[in-house]
Amino acid sequence: METKENGKEVIITSARKALEQNELFQSSFENINEFLETEEIPQRITLSIVELIENEDWSELNDRFHTNLAFGTGGMRGRTIGKTVTEAEKGRKTSEGGPEFAAVGTNTLNELTVLRATKALFLYLKQWMAEKSIYEQPRLVVAHDVRHFSSKFSRLTARVWSQLGGYAMVFDGPRSTPQLSYTVRSRYAHAGVVITASHNPFHDNGFKAYFEDGAQLIPPHADLVVDHYNNISIQELIPLLDDSEEASNVSVLQTSDDLSYRAVLEEAVFDPEVIKNQSLKAVFTPIHGTGAISAIPALWDHGVEVCVVDEQNLQDPNFSTVDSPNPENAEALKMGIGVAKKTRSDLVMGSDPDCDRIGVAAPDKKKKFHCLSGNQIACMLAEYRLIQLKRKQLLKEENQSSFAILKTFVTSPLLSRIAKANNIRCINTQTGFKWMAKKLRDYEEQATYEIKEKEGIGWDYDNTDLFTRIQILSRYSTYVLLAAEESYGYLPLDLVRDKDGNASALAIAELFSFLKASQLTAFEFLESLYQKYGYHAEKTENIYFEGAEGSETIRKIAKSYREKSPEKIADIQIVGVQDFLQPGQIDEDEEALPMENFLILSLENGFSIAIRPSGTEPKIKFYIFGSGDAGNQDLQSSKEKVDSLMDSIGAWLLEDAHKRITE
Repeated sequence: METKENGKEVIITSARKALEQNELFQSSFENINEFLETEEIPQRITLSIVELIENEDWSELNDRFHTNLAFGTGGMRGRTIGKTVTEAEKGRKTSEGGPEFAAVGTNTLNELTVLRATKALFLYLKQWMAEKSIYEQPRLVVAHDVRHFSSKFSRLTARVWSQLGGYAMVFDGPRSTPQLSYTVRSRYAHAGVVITASHNPFHDNGFKAYFEDGAQLIPPHADLVVDHYNNISIQELIPLLDDSEEASNVSVLQTSDDLSYRAVLEEAVFDPEVIKNQSLKAVFTPIHGTGAISAIPALWDHGVEVCVVDEQNLQDPNFSTVDSPNPENAEALKMGIGVAKKTRSDLVMGSDPDCDRIGVAAPDKKKKFHCLSGNQIACMLAEYRLIQLKRKQLLKEENQSSFAILKTFVTSPLLSRIAKANNIRCINTQTGFKWMAKKLRDYEEQATYEIKEKEGIGWDYDNTDLFTRIQILSRYSTYVLLAAEESYGYLPLDLVRDKDGNASALAIAELFSFLKASQLTAFEFLESLYQKYGYHAEKTENIYFEGAEGSETIRKIAKSYREKSPEKIADIQIVGVQDFLQPGQIDEDEEALPMENFLILSLENGFSIAIRPSGTEPKIKFYIFGSGDAGNQDLQSSKEKVDSLMDSIGAWLLEDAHKRITE
């Protein structure tokens, strides 16, 4: 179809008619119109929009254009492959069976979205560096996972960064998100980008931005990058699509960078002999992602016999052997459990595509495998690492207050109970590892300042060995023995500033070696924690709402609980409501908490419920936390009582949430 003047007018008229009939959102219409009015925009983009309008696919157009793709708890994530794939997007089918071009739209992850995000990050960084009197080329490290368009988008990011006046460093293939975080620090880069949608479905991709400390952007940096992003027009981006010019300031990272990251992973293990003495056998599956690149060699180096799930050791952007590449889902570890039964392995570990999360399945006394929750893994790791710190006399009565566990508000209160019983601190943060990374940075800077003030000397944090660093941090600041979130994200070392599935694999291997030496199953160890600290359980209920209308529904549900919280839930009285959109709230360090769109409801029986729209997926999440008394001799009875009550609360919440949709 013609798309100049007369043809374009026909298309705009069709879109305007859909707007008047409430089939097309006002914001969608405006964003579509901007695309069509942009000069020299690639024809394939125009043809894709025209096809969708001609087919009256208003739902798809609303999904793609109703808003700008936003930075959430894990950067920007969105579809790269639309529900409808246009003929122009199909192009020449790739070797993986995907389209040649990413889905056109302002709310999708495509070439223009990546260009806009890259330019916004560059503009802000230049501004920040000028304010800090840093007169250097802005240095960027770029990584990517195995998803559709990941490699293409990473090359695009590096090329454009170079063209804008910066210096970019790229890996020679897929790498994990935590390796990107570490390499930003080790290469003294000013920023980092990883192209990944983490554990999201195959049709998604994402753009995660990191600052010079190796942590994801937080305010004010994130907000100011977003300001630049929103002020960049499509017209400004068109010249940057031209890839005919060679990028002169792009270099490929070396094998030494991989080895440097492998070396720092060793710090996840407090006592390597624990692993070496037990002949641990572990099944590992990267679920078609990047986990095999560093985790498996690191495990082998420590004496773990690794059995790989061969079918899932193939880098596959379609994640063809699973419904979802998310180790939170038991189905993702099913093949691993099959291998573990055949090989009589001690455990199964599975990482998500960018290897920042890791799931675990373990056998009970009858050798039947069960998946462990993220909260259970975190609590076992915390308890074991406390045992080791005490054994090594690093954690002593006189310095207990200088040790801490970091967790999010929606991670098990059992971690707080463990911390309190051991006289160490537990710091709750908002959702997203970037907030825990901020704490790590604060503690690093505090120790650096105190040493300078009291000793008159500086110290090289990153090049100080682990146990010396623990001693220094526990004397002058705070040492974090574990950072954890309920969604299978853990950080057992402090030189990486994001959750790390590679490091976690080693820490988990050490824990299971300890259990093997103690002749305990993971579930027996958990039971000992429940006897010691009280039975704790958690349950999560998710309600999914796809697309533009889904986003509005999620917003509506969250708003309704804020404005009209129930007096009772499942006949249990609500005795407190904590609204994190209210300013003036502080954490355990007496620092102001950033505002976030979620609520915590406290019940009179000691249970609590968190209500939170997801920052990475189209869903609203209800987290339910329940507990029984410590030292309860009839643990099974306590479990049944708590679990039954949590099921009742979950069912009540689902019914109530659906009622609120129609109100």
